[in-house]
Amino acid sequence: MAADDSILPRGLQRSLDESLQDTPVICLLGPRQCGKSTLTKSLAPNRDYLDLDDDNLADTALADPAGFVRGLPEKVTLDEVQRVPEILRALKVSVDANRTPGRYILTGSANLLLLPRASESLAGRMEILRLHPLTESEKEKTPGLFLETLLTTGFSPEIRPSTDEHATLPERLVTGGYPEARKRSPHRIPVWHRNYLQTLFEKDAPEISTIRDSSQLLRLITKLALQSGSLLNKSSLSRDLDLDRETVDHYLAVLERLFLIRTLPAWHRNRSKRLVKSPKIHLTDSGLAATLMDLRPSDWNPRRQDFGHLLESFVVQQLMAQAGWTDPTLQFNHYRDRDQVEVDCLISRGNQVWGIEVKTSRSVSPADYKGLKKLAEQVGQDFQSGIILYSGDSILSSGDDRFLAVPLSKLWEL
Repeated sequence: MAADDSILPRGLQRSLDESLQDTPVICLLGPRQCGKSTLTKSLAPNRDYLDLDDDNLADTALADPAGFVRGLPEKVTLDEVQRVPEILRALKVSVDANRTPGRYILTGSANLLLLPRASESLAGRMEILRLHPLTESEKEKTPGLFLETLLTTGFSPEIRPSTDEHATLPERLVTGGYPEARKRSPHRIPVWHRNYLQTLFEKDAPEISTIRDSSQLLRLITKLALQSGSLLNKSSLSRDLDLDRETVDHYLAVLERLFLIRTLPAWHRNRSKRLVKSPKIHLTDSGLAATLMDLRPSDWNPRRQDFGHLLESFVVQQLMAQAGWTDPTLQFNHYRDRDQVEVDCLISRGNQVWGIEVKTSRSVSPADYKGLKKLAEQVGQDFQSGIILYSGDSILSSGDDRFLAVPLSKLWEL
């Protein structure tokens, strides 16, 4: 799994190509340094490109948004547009006068639609695509068909000889998906992660919201990393960090706007009153979380429980990224009832439901299917299948065709 400095193909490229053919404004959102600029430049190398991280350019756009937009080339990419969300209204006027597809590509390292200064959503004129840090399939230059396989043909039992593929898993988790981080030697990756967060909290965070003390953001995200894959408990965070609840809510929103964390809502149907409705918290990049948790690949055995939480967030990240080029309408949730029976990740499309459990172990027991079977009972005829992702090599049958154990390596082999 050696790092490759060449430009890796991105699974979202096809979706971006399609959007450029029929939509006037395409907005590519994702965390800083996840590859947005690289992707847009590689797709259209002759397209005009303006970087709003340039303070002079940003100041010009802020001083006269309408004049700035009138002076733009016919087709242009505006990078880091979250720095001047005031231009969105002027872009609306321009698009209403000329709806030629592919006129504007916007990239943003903060969620534009959640920014207080964004007074225009460009509804009906803009398609939003979300770029994640590199998935393992992108690193391996495979098509990224795990999710598509799950949703269509499904998996079939397959006995394979034992391999050492699972041995790469700790390294994959600790490295994460930021292209720049993976260019570093293992002991240098945490240095990059910490510098990355420092820059975000000191420069980007104050631009999108009022931040009294950037060190509080670091304390909060460190605490969340240690709880990644767990139910979000804001009252506990407030007590542990000695912050009032309002501040915790505010800082959680900032971390979400910067694409550093995500909440996975609880799945429920109105007829069921036994389900816990608290969301789960996940850091969006396992490498960043590992740095904050002070985890190294050599800690796999002594800190297996911590790696278990990290692995759950890692799997959710891989699946949600693949959804971007498989089916962006998919909904992701978790399942947990008051008896503590749970399923780590639930995927739904309309009424159809799939369940995914995540295990660090190289073996699976009948008891490991308890949550998936409980979920199947709740969902009824709409339940499609349930799989346990584990560190083994073979796809194992449970005795019920709806439930299988599937190697984690399938996430990057397909």
